[in-house]
This record gives sequence, structure tokens and C-alpha cells, in this order.
Amino acid sequence: MFNLEKLLIDVFDPQPDEVVTVAVDLPHDGISENSEWRERRQMAEEWREAMARLGHERGFTVNPMLSFAATGANNADLPAIGWLEGAEVELTPTLLASTLVIAMTEFSATAPLSIMAEKKEDFRAASMPGVLKRMEKSALAANYAEVARRCQEIAEAMRGAALCDVEFSTGHRCWFDLRHRVAEVDDGFLPRFKEGDRIINLPSGETFVVPYEGELEDDPSWTAGVIPVVEEGQTVLFHVSANRVQLVEGDGSVADSYAELFADDPTRANIAEVAFGVNDSAVVTGNVLEDEKAGFHWAFGRSDHLGGVTGVVAFRSPDTVVHQDIVYAEGNPVQVRRAAILHPDGRVVEIIKNGEYLV
Repeated sequence: MFNLEKLLIDVFDPQPDEVVTVAVDLPHDGISENSEWRERRQMAEEWREAMARLGHERGFTVNPMLSFAATGANNADLPAIGWLEGAEVELTPTLLASTLVIAMTEFSATAPLSIMAEKKEDFRAASMPGVLKRMEKSALAANYAEVARRCQEIAEAMRGAALCDVEFSTGHRCWFDLRHRVAEVDDGFLPRFKEGDRIINLPSGETFVVPYEGELEDDPSWTAGVIPVVEEGQTVLFHVSANRVQLVEGDGSVADSYAELFADDPTRANIAEVAFGVNDSAVVTGNVLEDEKAGFHWAFGRSDHLGGVTGVVAFRSPDTVVHQDIVYAEGNPVQVRRAAILHPDGRVVEIIKNGEYLV
């Protein structure tokens, strides 16, 4: 049975004198409303009320609901203005006045929240773009102690590694450069003053890293290979070298769409993340927030919020910023046949073999 107040305590352990803000984004102009978005805002009200009950017991403050105009793109910069129970406020200062933010949004706010965490030590946030009420019976109800164990085991395997060697079920293969990087875990544990990354996704359950992007002089990235993507029944091949999608191969509208996406702003072609989702309660339905916790995934575009070097200023404009995940969990059109972590001393640690996790 899902217990919301238990989850809030287990994940956040809010302390006396904290200030907690639950935030949602709102449809506007050309950004259309949908039923899941409406349900999410109602879910946010339920979570805010549950947090307020805890605040009364534990002695911390919970703000009225904070809302702002939707950005229209995942991980784009947030608008300047928001509303606290209808009263106009400056959005960033209001968020930074909190010690804990729970962002239950349509479009991901993970990147701007990560930048805020760099500015203030006593600040942490759970970014929940696309979260749905039904996840309280799936990924949100996971055994997070086991999730954390698996996340940490993969992070240890990545420590000091050179490459992540991934073979897809199509037979295509890509090597992701792990040099000059440290893997992070998103394990559903976010207490006050947590060491390391103070921004998590919820539902949680992944170990992730930004592949080396070649920013060091005379040291190009080794990320290279062919990555298959299947959408709308169409197969597209991303040819990768030097940590960038160099060529989109395929016949049809999906290939054309991706080619146009990268041509419109070449920074989008940056390989921005490689990750292993290990939440056994996550189900694959097409919702990226939950899908990515169910298996292997990678992303292109912005990376600075995850420990990389590609930020907003690298894009053609703030309007073309993107961080898009593509998932290969069981239930997706393409899956991962084998994934192994390769170390400079020749040691090989298999994470996935014959389509199954070994951790």
C-alpha cells in the first residue's frame, strides 16, 4: 500500500525550520492543456497538503502552491515571474528562499533547479516532470533501499572507467567515453544538506553520467558508434563520433524530424547522458520520467545540470535548448543486449548480459 507521508519522510526527512515549496507549471498561449497535466496539478495539491500536515507535526513551513508559465521545453530556463496563491512573485528568488522544492511540472525544470542548488547550499529539489497519479502504485512505491543498493553498485563499477560499451538488440553498438567524469546516483534519497547532487528525479532509480564531451585541449572524446532509435514504427540510426550525432540515417518522417532538429541547433547533437535505470517497480508506458527508471537510456543536448559542460549559452538561443532522453527498457521497441564497463587496466564489469541486469 502506498503511503504518501511515509514516502515524503523517507525521501526528504524534512527538518524543523525548513521552508518547503511545491511548484507546478501552467499552460498558456500555444502550449495546450491536457488531462494528465490537469491531474498532475491536482496531485501536486495533494502532496502539498500532505507536506503541510507533516510541517505541522515537525515544525517546518510549507508555502502556498507556486505556479509559473510553462517553458514549453524540457530543461529550458524558467520565466522571471511566478504566482504564489495568485500573488505575483519573482520566481527564482522565491524558489531560492526555500530549502526544499518539489517541482511537479509538464516540462522538466531539472537543469534550472540544478543551477540554483549550486548557488545555495541549503537547497534541494525533486524534479518530477510528467509524473502521474498512477505512479503511486508503481515506481513511487518501490523498495528504495534496494534501488539505492543497485544504483551504488553500478556507480562503483563506473569509478575510474574508460568506456561504457553498449550493444543494442538491433546489433548496433556504441562506446560512451567515461573518462574525466564521475557517475552520480539518483536513488530516491534527498535529506537536508545531502552530499553530492542535491537534485533528484522522483520517481527515482538510476545511475547516470555525462560522457566526456572533449572539452580538454588535445584530448578528443572517444564516444562513437551507431545508436538505433525506433519511433512510429520507423528505424533511425544516429551515427556518433567525438560525442556528437554526426549523421541521422533513415527514410521517413522521423529521420527527417531528427535531422531538422540537429540542423536547427547543432548543440542539440551533443551526447549529454548515459544511464542505467534500476527501479524494478517502474513500468514502461511512454512516460519518460518513469520509463528511464526501468532500464538503460541516453540523452542528447544540454549536460551542465548533470555534470557536463554544455549549458544554455552553447545553444543558438534559450528557445532551442533541449535535453531529451531515449529509453531502451523492456517494453521499448529497441533494448540493450549487453552493456559493460571497460577499465584502463583491462577489467570488464558487465551490467547487462543477454538483456538482463547482473546487479
